[in-house]
Amino acid sequence: MFVHFSPAARAKTWPVLLMVSALALAACQSRQAKLETDPLETGSISSVAGPKADVGSFTRTEALSQKWVANQGDEAIGLDYAANLGKLGQTDEQIEVLKTVAASHPEDGALQSRIGKQILTAGRAGEAIEVLARATKAPGADWKTFSALGSAYDQQGNHSLARESYQSALKLKPNELTVQNNMAMSYALEGKLPEAEKILRAAVEQPGVDLQPRVRQNLALVIGLQGRFDEARQIASKDLPPEQVEANLAYLQQMLAQPNTWAELQDQPKG
Repeated sequence: MFVHFSPAARAKTWPVLLMVSALALAACQSRQAKLETDPLETGSISSVAGPKADVGSFTRTEALSQKWVANQGDEAIGLDYAANLGKLGQTDEQIEVLKTVAASHPEDGALQSRIGKQILTAGRAGEAIEVLARATKAPGADWKTFSALGSAYDQQGNHSLARESYQSALKLKPNELTVQNNMAMSYALEGKLPEAEKILRAAVEQPGVDLQPRVRQNLALVIGLQGRFDEARQIASKDLPPEQVEANLAYLQQMLAQPNTWAELQDQPKG
């Protein structure tokens, strides 16, 4: 649970941070053909049947279903079956197959990591945590696995555990910008804006990193949430066109002007 936020405050925080950040990123990407490759992006799990969901897909999935029933836990069959279920938009069934494959090969850290990230990508953070936590205990667990586990914890509101995972990721890859960004936004989601700002300021000072525009926009967001709009405007203008900067700041000002919006986020008692 969130340490400082009520459920109502929590519901306000996620949309605000994600919406403004998404607006900023979209505008950045319109000016920069390739902003970044997210290290957690392992391929999305479809929520609806896409163009590949033709008769052949249904036939193949049915054949794989029969193989799976006869060989539950088989890695190759299970991953193939899960991929085809995803093409048909059968996300619940897909996740169950992936979880079964993961549980059948607990010693395979790379497989646990891969499946955990897929489950996280599907928006099932609670289920992803079990698999990713198992992956982090395997020999040779990489920083991306710890970062993914941190993201899953953050989505569940367990920010202290999230930041422990980010710290583990940074021990394996110091100064990794994506992890620093995630750490900062974890603090922001908990209402600890000065801590978030400190991390983001240090991150954007790293030279020659393609992810800087994203991190700068999050820095502008965190500063704007503290009411320092002129400073936020100056930072955001490095990557965004003036009209987008003003639109983002206007949204922030409107949000902060609502009764008890940010005060509610910061003033909840612990527990």
